[in-house]
Amino acid sequence: MEDGERIYRKEKASLRRCGRITTKVGVLVQFTSKTDIEAKFTELKELGVDSCQLVCWDRPTLHDDVMVEKINKAIEKFGIRVTAFWCGWEGRRVWDFYEGQLTLGLVPTDYRVERMKMILEGSDFAKKIHVTDLATHVGFMPENPYDPKYEEVLVACKTIVAKCKENGQNFLFETGQETPVTLKRAIQDIEKVLGKGNVGINLDPANLLMYGKANPVDALEVFGEYVMGIHGKDGKYPTDGHHLGDEVPLGQGKVNYPAFIAKLKEVGYEGDITIEREIDGDEQKKDIRMAKDLLDKLIAE
Repeated sequence: MEDGERIYRKEKASLRRCGRITTKVGVLVQFTSKTDIEAKFTELKELGVDSCQLVCWDRPTLHDDVMVEKINKAIEKFGIRVTAFWCGWEGRRVWDFYEGQLTLGLVPTDYRVERMKMILEGSDFAKKIHVTDLATHVGFMPENPYDPKYEEVLVACKTIVAKCKENGQNFLFETGQETPVTLKRAIQDIEKVLGKGNVGINLDPANLLMYGKANPVDALEVFGEYVMGIHGKDGKYPTDGHHLGDEVPLGQGKVNYPAFIAKLKEVGYEGDITIEREIDGDEQKKDIRMAKDLLDKLIAE
């Protein structure tokens, strides 16, 4: 697996020297210990993709060495690159503007310690499957840097970033619940203590719209240099003060993907774009195929 990754990096470097695009399209894969990971990877191949982000919200799975072995064997068998491990967290979670403040990420005091521990365990799990990017939602980080919760959350984030550095990993903030300026400030405040190099952003352009935080094209002006991963997802702006905007098939929402892809090229992004569609079944597969076709076309332009 490590040899395969080295070959892939050499190929990307060669393509850059030739002036060709190196960004590829992947798909998000959720799993637990009960998941047939070979079947999931077979689906990826049927969709014509060679990369994914793995997502797990189940804490016992992070300690399942049998699952680790299954994933490693499937990576080897199918030639899939796992570009990031997206680590969820335990406890109640409500995806809106009211209860979300109290239940999401590392911001709520009642959940913070155990969730931080789970993400640290996620870092160790990611190391076992040879994945070097660890991502998660941190929650509704206060925009006011003098808010006591801002520093409290930063303490937890610094602990996670230090653990990732120890494991040879990057820690990626998933965009959504915070403004681009707040997110960039948090990263820079972490860097003041731990140094630069292993903290960045998993940019979900739809989340920025659905939470009403920013236009993703403009957000790249603020934090473009920190983007290490991308979710290919689409959505709409909120229409009231209680509920998030709707997630929709890629190309049918408010993310201006032609402008977004063009901006990614401008800022020098070279990673993959991982499609996320928050439904299940045949409709999800159809939407993923359409998303891949559109992204492939835009990347090649």
